[in-house]
Amino acid sequence: MATYIHELLAWPRFRWSDDEIAKQLSEVRHRQGLLLGHMKSLGFALQKEAVLSTLTEEVLKSSEIEGEILDRDQVRSSIARRLGMDAGGLPPADRHVEGVVEMMLDATQRFADQLTKERLFDWHAALFPTGRSGMHKIAVGKWRNGENGPMQVVSGAIGHEKVHYEAPAAVLLEDEMKAFLDWFNAKEEIDPVLKAALAHLRFVTIHPFDDGNGRIARAISDMCLARSENSSQRFYSMSAQIRLERNAYYDILESTQKGNLDITSWLKWFLGCLNRAFDDAEKILGSVLQKAEFWKKHTPAAFNDRQRQMINRLLDGFEGKLTSSKWAKIEKCSPDTALRDINELVEKGILKKDEGGGRSTSYLLSKTPAA
Repeated sequence: MATYIHELLAWPRFRWSDDEIAKQLSEVRHRQGLLLGHMKSLGFALQKEAVLSTLTEEVLKSSEIEGEILDRDQVRSSIARRLGMDAGGLPPADRHVEGVVEMMLDATQRFADQLTKERLFDWHAALFPTGRSGMHKIAVGKWRNGENGPMQVVSGAIGHEKVHYEAPAAVLLEDEMKAFLDWFNAKEEIDPVLKAALAHLRFVTIHPFDDGNGRIARAISDMCLARSENSSQRFYSMSAQIRLERNAYYDILESTQKGNLDITSWLKWFLGCLNRAFDDAEKILGSVLQKAEFWKKHTPAAFNDRQRQMINRLLDGFEGKLTSSKWAKIEKCSPDTALRDINELVEKGILKKDEGGGRSTSYLLSKTPAA
């Protein structure tokens, strides 16, 4: 039977090689500072747009890691409304999306507040407003109770399951989580970026809830990263990068949880992933600047409401191919009206036909829309 790190006598006294992570940590801190400085030089409006785009990615990708696909427009709408920004004709969010957004914003906007058991219970209840995970009823807003046996992370078909990890018994959770929260809220002589990595690992190892542990662990990491910058403004998404590296993420978690308390390898992976997240932040910045430049060149009054809303969706990263039928469905208009809207934008040089072809004609934003 496998031995897990939470079963070791010294748990949770992690150790690591400062020499092996020093260079990575220094580079992460340097790039973190450069990114914050760059973003703050853009002006208030562009900063808010960048934060909106980043938080949208964070919410979407953290859920995708767990195999849950949320509606991008609903997520963006919910975040924009909560940040006091114009939702731009986006649809209202359902209560599940609202709950996920509420948890993430609470973690990042109130990053300086203490993390308490009650706060974690509120986050968990927000994630599961119906009291169910899929078709299964779960304990919501409370620690798992062990009624369904040990908490295991498994894969494979029924009868051929592979156990990747088994969490501490439910009877231990009250003490485990009290110790975790006392440690998390204490002021230590440890870099807060490293604390983000430690908190993430320690929380998912305890696995205190029936479901949602990964998403809450990533929210806790984001809370630590916000503390490391002393800023609620998020300009990069760790979850988006973890989503890209999901297999490596699960592999390093499994090997660390089955190893000893030397977590140098986990810290090196976490810092590397965070460093790569900064690269993606440049893409978000590019998208924000492109949107600002577009509306600087074009008078909004030159477009009808449907066209303005669809242009903004495209500038924000429309997923999939834009066809006249999708336009009609999103903007709740007739197919003839949708095609007329599109043709006007093609004539103005705003849209172009996708040369990829297919059974339905699709359209893209021109790389250099006409002024």
